[in-house]
Amino acid sequence: MKLSAHNVSWSAGGVTILQDVSLDVAPGEFLGIVGPNGSGKTSLMSLLSGIRKPRSGEVLLDGQRLQTLGRREIAQRIALVEQQAETAERITARQAVELGRTPHLGPLSAWSGKDDAIVDEAIRNVDMERFAKRWWHTLSGGERQRLHIARALAQQPSILLLDEPTNHLDIGHQIGLLHLVKEQNLTVVAALHDLNHAAMFCDRIAVMKSGMLVALGSPRQVLEAQRIKSVFGIDADIEHEGDAGCHIRYRPPGPSIPAQQPLRRLS
Repeated sequence: MKLSAHNVSWSAGGVTILQDVSLDVAPGEFLGIVGPNGSGKTSLMSLLSGIRKPRSGEVLLDGQRLQTLGRREIAQRIALVEQQAETAERITARQAVELGRTPHLGPLSAWSGKDDAIVDEAIRNVDMERFAKRWWHTLSGGERQRLHIARALAQQPSILLLDEPTNHLDIGHQIGLLHLVKEQNLTVVAALHDLNHAAMFCDRIAVMKSGMLVALGSPRQVLEAQRIKSVFGIDADIEHEGDAGCHIRYRPPGPSIPAQQPLRRLS
């Protein structure tokens, strides 16, 4: 299933947040979106998911304009894990994951053993089986984030959108979670902070700056030292791995104020 954005723009409060962004996500591709805070990553994800409508341009799902599809129809094909997804309901961890089955239920399709099996597998995939009966409000931020991923997997989408999915996770679960997503045979678009995570797991990377798409290509093509400097304002050394991969070694910033000369004693 192909997801495309054609010249999409979006603004809020009279301020342009996204400007003429175009990209195509191929079926089965893992596309990473990187950029500094305020570059438009989250806004782009909201347009790709259909939560927001672009001010101009269009988002297409297999050639159909997203705006012409109903929310239930979109939810059967696209799952979104938001950066600050939350629930105030008094529910258990398992019940939170069960919400992912909602788009597939209706008057003629009641809850079944198949739904139970799908939820069980999703919880197992994110290593949260022992937490399934815990109340949601007793869980840590990292535990909740893993369950949000499980809820999205239970939705059984063709396309998975992740807005900074590794927030609140320790390094082991960050790597494990991205590896899990990579192995799901889904089309994935993920907004990521860690450039090395993007280089490790993404087939292609889109680089955002000030609401515009400034680069799109393989990790090796996109993550160049000069581009990292111009977009993120930091010096880095790039180690190439294979034909498309790379690893980034950041340099500590230099002194911001020239060192003062020692005072000379007067004789």
